[in-house]
Amino acid sequence: MSALQLFSTIGGAGNLEGVVHMPVGIPRAIAVVCHPLPTMGGTMDNKVAVTLAKTFADLGCVTLRFNFRGVGASEGEFTGGDGELEDLFTVTEFAREQFGELPLILSGFSFGGYVAARAAQKLQPRHLILAAPAVGRFAMPPVAPDTLVIHGEHDDVVPLADALDWARPLRLPIVVLPEAEHFFHGRLTQLRDIIKQHFIGTPL
Repeated sequence: MSALQLFSTIGGAGNLEGVVHMPVGIPRAIAVVCHPLPTMGGTMDNKVAVTLAKTFADLGCVTLRFNFRGVGASEGEFTGGDGELEDLFTVTEFAREQFGELPLILSGFSFGGYVAARAAQKLQPRHLILAAPAVGRFAMPPVAPDTLVIHGEHDDVVPLADALDWARPLRLPIVVLPEAEHFFHGRLTQLRDIIKQHFIGTPL
């Protein structure tokens, strides 16, 4: 089981708060997890974001989840993406200062998936893992063809059809969980197992 540590760092809008999941043994990679839309109650304690973080820690990654500006004790105000992108850059830089230049994994749920996908264009992570990314609600950028995208068949917030429309020109596979909805109620264990399966035989 991973150990939890609180952290704070200074971003463009002030202090950012977060939690580090320390893996058992020497970290193999750094993973940073982004939470869903703040204006709809999204925080770093969202159960999907926590599941992502625990999964990466189980895989041997030192994993950081954090509150975007204006959420919890993180200072500032919601900006709709640009400021939150800056927050992700700040936390990633903090992680590298603390834990070294390890391989990077970026991940996010819903709005957090949108922010992680934007950040990937600059940070070029080793892996990008997106759970129900907010396609159609925000201008999702193209992503690498080896990105793992997991989506619920009955997603009532981000329709699967929108995700497929985004993925189709990219030739991007999507793992679809039959009957699952946006928050993966009752399917978090399956979400975890899909991510772990993705890394079997794939170096971190």
